[in-house]
Amino acid sequence: MTGESGSRVTRRVSSEAVWEPIVGYSRAVAAGDFVFVTGCTSIDGAEFVHPGDAYAQTSQAIANVRAALAKLGVGLGDVVRTRMFVTDMSRWEEYGRAHGEAFGGVLPATSMIGVSALIDPRMLVEVEAVAYKPGVGAAQ
Repeated sequence: MTGESGSRVTRRVSSEAVWEPIVGYSRAVAAGDFVFVTGCTSIDGAEFVHPGDAYAQTSQAIANVRAALAKLGVGLGDVVRTRMFVTDMSRWEEYGRAHGEAFGGVLPATSMIGVSALIDPRMLVEVEAVAYKPGVGAAQ
């Protein structure tokens, strides 16, 4: 597969979320030794889940990160960087607890960034990740 510049494109996976074709992005892209997972939210299939529950939304978002990584043969243990975009910073402990449960043994670099809103007003958190696994971006 080649990109617009004609260069070799790396491996990509889709979550088949309704926003992907509209916005023009992939759920995850493996390039070289890294996998970049786009922001994941509290979606299960095509359904928004866990309204009002910051902890459960974060757990679901991380489950979606895990699923994207798995499609490329990578796991949460390979994650080296996360970012959490949150709409209510006063709930940092709820987001943080879910993140800690998933990544406490991995300890990736992370940031929690306050934002005014996400794509759906019911969404409280969006989690993105970068994983490292030598050769993961090579064509299969």
